[in-house]
Amino acid sequence: MASRLLFLARHGEQDRPDAEADTGLSARGRRQATLLGERLRGARLDAVHHGPLARAAETAALVGAELPGVPVGSDDRAGDHMPHDTDPAGLPERHAAFLTQFSERERREGPRVTAGAVARFATAPAEGDVRELVVTHNFLVAWLVRHALEAPERRWIGLAYANCALTVIRYSSAGPPTVVALNDAAHLPPELRATGLPDDYRF
Repeated sequence: MASRLLFLARHGEQDRPDAEADTGLSARGRRQATLLGERLRGARLDAVHHGPLARAAETAALVGAELPGVPVGSDDRAGDHMPHDTDPAGLPERHAAFLTQFSERERREGPRVTAGAVARFATAPAEGDVRELVVTHNFLVAWLVRHALEAPERRWIGLAYANCALTVIRYSSAGPPTVVALNDAAHLPPELRATGLPDDYRF
């Protein structure tokens, strides 16, 4: 039986997240990434993949520093892109307004890149037991969870993942995907667990 255990993590807290520049991590984000790497020491990972933006690349580098011998590499499919050109009709006003920020190009190209990510990461391998970490962004984690659960396509909206929290999905040749863990931040101290979430989602 072939299986892929896919570990997904949103990047650490971004430095100056409101800046238009592609900034790296804040001091808290760097600490989150290091703790994530420590958490994954026993996971027997085969590889760490990350999106091309600075915050994802820096997170992956810090995670990789805690995992000697595990290759770390960039993959555009793990980037920050709109996963689905969702019709805002019938959505709550907050979510409908959120969708208006995307350009025509983003609505066209994002789903294409996301389809590539699904084909690469969200399947069982041809053989063996594969274990990989993808350091990415909220949208792709949301899409892959939605995909695993066979939820309606628009349900990627409204799913929120904390910085450096872990989501784990198992893909097996023997059956449908299994969501093993969701937004698990047990490796982070309380003051680092809720960053990246809207204020009204925190508890």
